[in-house]
Amino acid sequence: MDNLFEERIAEITGSGLFSDDIEVIQLNLGLRCNQVCAHCHVDASPERPEVMPWAIMERACQIIDEMRPATVDLTGGAPELNPNFNRLVSRLCGKGHPVQIRTNLTVLLEAGMTGLPEFLHEHGVELVASLPCYLEENVRSQRGPGSYEKSMEALRRLNALGYGSEAGPALNLVYNPGGAFLPPDQAKLEPDYRRELHERFGIRFTRLLTIANMPLGRFWEELRRSREDRKYMALLRDAFNPNTLQGLMCRHQISIGWDGRVYDCDFNLALGIPVDHGAPNHIRQFAGDAVAKRRIVTGNHCFGCTAGFGSSCRGALV
Repeated sequence: MDNLFEERIAEITGSGLFSDDIEVIQLNLGLRCNQVCAHCHVDASPERPEVMPWAIMERACQIIDEMRPATVDLTGGAPELNPNFNRLVSRLCGKGHPVQIRTNLTVLLEAGMTGLPEFLHEHGVELVASLPCYLEENVRSQRGPGSYEKSMEALRRLNALGYGSEAGPALNLVYNPGGAFLPPDQAKLEPDYRRELHERFGIRFTRLLTIANMPLGRFWEELRRSREDRKYMALLRDAFNPNTLQGLMCRHQISIGWDGRVYDCDFNLALGIPVDHGAPNHIRQFAGDAVAKRRIVTGNHCFGCTAGFGSSCRGALV
């Protein structure tokens, strides 16, 4: 398939897409998860065996010590299910690195997770929590029966610790669409989340982040089964917004996979496409200068990040 995104970028830049710096180092701690979400781009599930070993974590920590990124972003799967999760968090926070965790919330109620919210709060870890909607029906359709109730319970426990308050660590929520359409205006949707969650459950949070469903993983397979794949790709291409290019996450971060391979972003990780164009693609050969200023590997899936208001791990871009 032709890389139409690369062609569009070349029309604007005269060449390709290049990174600016490394503000965020993201570690994918594995594909094991307690859920099987319909929109998951990495196909995470309880059956996935891929888990980042401690040896890879140690090398990643060395790189983080050298690069001193503004944020260390831990993701998965459910990163909390990595057996060395607490050890890694303690190591990073002990060195003064700002850490945030991408949590599905329900994992905090799993057996063996007693005390984890307190541990995260004690270490000042910020949370980015998936909550695809404030309505039970929409959450259930994406994440399965019982997920809504468990998410609300987890949020209440986090609030009780101080998460989401002005004095406590950040508790950001993540919205993603329930179908083949783009996220609405993040600034306009956030008041709805605040009102509904507070009135129904007394829940508070820091910020709402909106993220588009990428044409990857289970979401893409469902689109193909329903023969909506071409229509969705046309929607993403037609909604291309050049004003999103400066803020694209691939221009300001790298993603390190569970096996130590280096990617431009978590979406390229899902596709198994590591960094290229001369940049080292594994942390064994990591070179900060080469990775910080590199040409980014793109594909047609990148239209998902540049459509409409834009989409990134930090929410809307414009």
